[in-house]
Amino acid sequence: MEKLEQYTDMLMNLVSTYGLKLVGAIITLVLGLWVVKKISEFFDKTLKKKEIDPSLRPFLSSMVNTLLKVFLVVTVLSMMGIEMTSFVAILGAAGLAVGLALSGTLQNFAGGVIILILKPFKVGDFIDAQGYSGSVSSIQIFNTILKTPDNKTIIIPNGGLSTGALTNYSTEPTRRVDWTVGIGYGDDIEKARKILLEILTADERVFKDPAPFIQVSALADSSVNLATRVWVNAGDYWGVFMETNEKIYNEFNKLGINIPFPQMDVHLHKQN
Repeated sequence: MEKLEQYTDMLMNLVSTYGLKLVGAIITLVLGLWVVKKISEFFDKTLKKKEIDPSLRPFLSSMVNTLLKVFLVVTVLSMMGIEMTSFVAILGAAGLAVGLALSGTLQNFAGGVIILILKPFKVGDFIDAQGYSGSVSSIQIFNTILKTPDNKTIIIPNGGLSTGALTNYSTEPTRRVDWTVGIGYGDDIEKARKILLEILTADERVFKDPAPFIQVSALADSSVNLATRVWVNAGDYWGVFMETNEKIYNEFNKLGINIPFPQMDVHLHKQN
């Protein structure tokens, strides 16, 4: 009987000591889970309104939900009198070790998140970055996949892609096409300009406004260079550029305008 009374006293002491803490911890846990759910739903709706990439949205929502639940569990355990300082320190040290081991991977992951949020380019854009050019085939969390014009697949880590210089050729609906057309010294500049203007104005893809620009840009070693510039829709850039090169060559040959090429005169002197 004495042992039973001792056990009963111990149980009552535990209930009196931890009972209120336990009830408070349970109430905090229940209310906390409800609050976490509401915050997660609000965060997900905010991501949808901001038009965050659908492939990134579930991950961000899950990450926020998990972090809030971890914080809630630590808070509840602390309310029950459980010392969490050592646990948090161990968790932090483990996180640091994992972070150092996966530093490159985490950098690429962070780069992928930045790209998907800020959207410096999208699938289908033609970009030039990290020494490679191609159309964006897909944007993944760790890598971006490019397809080159000759159908090669380029995989670029997102870490460097998010922090390095990048040229996006698909951002604007129009582009300027530039040529440097060289004619021989002694050729009629006005005649060459007229031929160029006729070629350009005959092409329906070339904008009339702004008008084609044709002016002497340099008196080079072997030629008089005419800077020639027009504006076209971005999708017409390469067609206009390449076809116009061929037209210029054919028309200049037909109408007597020389297209010079670099030459070197070598003079031999006979010594007695």
